[in-house]
Amino acid sequence: MSTMRAVVAREMGEPSEVLQVRHLPVPELGPGQVLVRVAATPVHASDLHIIRGRYGYTREFPAVLGLECAGTVAALGFGANDTGTGLRVGQSVVTVGVPGTWQEFVVADATRVLPVPDSMTTSTASQLVTNPLTAWLLVSQLDLGRGDWLLQTAAGSTVGQLVLRLAGHLGFRTINVVRRRAAVEHIRALGGTEVICTEDENLPERIAQLTADRPLTKAIDCVAGQVGADVSRALAPGGELVVYGALSTHRQTDPNALTIPLFARSVIYEAKVVRGFWLHHWFATTPAEQVRAALGTVAQLVGAGVMTVPEGQPFPAERAAEAARLAEAPAHDGKPLLTF
Repeated sequence: MSTMRAVVAREMGEPSEVLQVRHLPVPELGPGQVLVRVAATPVHASDLHIIRGRYGYTREFPAVLGLECAGTVAALGFGANDTGTGLRVGQSVVTVGVPGTWQEFVVADATRVLPVPDSMTTSTASQLVTNPLTAWLLVSQLDLGRGDWLLQTAAGSTVGQLVLRLAGHLGFRTINVVRRRAAVEHIRALGGTEVICTEDENLPERIAQLTADRPLTKAIDCVAGQVGADVSRALAPGGELVVYGALSTHRQTDPNALTIPLFARSVIYEAKVVRGFWLHHWFATTPAEQVRAALGTVAQLVGAGVMTVPEGQPFPAERAAEAARLAEAPAHDGKPLLTF
């Protein structure tokens, strides 16, 4: 039986301490499936949350993590192209909503494999799904158009920067919250309309100043905690806050500590909406053809340069622990990419 290298979390714990390279059997190919030879796969914060046991679902350990990858088609199972995917051996592809990509070969249903142009770099392709798709879905679900205002927290994150690119493309305006003063000019250079820096500015006061003559009705938040609560309270009556992360409790392993202390009077009497967005749930509840259509739109936007995915930093699989540490380092240059 042929084997492959895989980055495995041997148990729940701190990623840099429990990740190791193991040799595992190459997964068997079934009907309607595709075997993908992985070229690069990113290390996302959500991968690290799963290892620490604080994500939206749990895994049995030892486990291979990873949420997306770029590679080439190594083999096609019987009937893999019956759905009209048109895949062929050697073609450049990405996997869509397929877990367990931190390994040399991944098996996926053909409907979860998307061709990408050979002109797209491996770095861009390997990051095409999670962050660009999240940014696109957040913006499109809020129906943001020309002249609208959107407040977003963690504006310097990859998703935050992609939202700014979409703002320039679609014409909506942004209020951007960042933690570090050093990030302010970068956000302005990306087209951010207004920037609030919580390092030396009071968040509720600054939001109130910036929205004194215009009601703020739409916001996205990936910080949660008190920051999420402040944003919710600052919304105009009938406003909507979409929460898609909880960076304020980044290393918290107690699920009961992942909170947003909402102001009840504001939510009840002003009829505000606070809802969550989780890409994993979207994949699980969205028909395959809609998933492929959304990814097709995202691929077009990335290919046209509307959304620019920052260049990743390649790490051989044997340096996975180092890649995990970099993934959470403040102001790191690019997302770590495990390569095989």
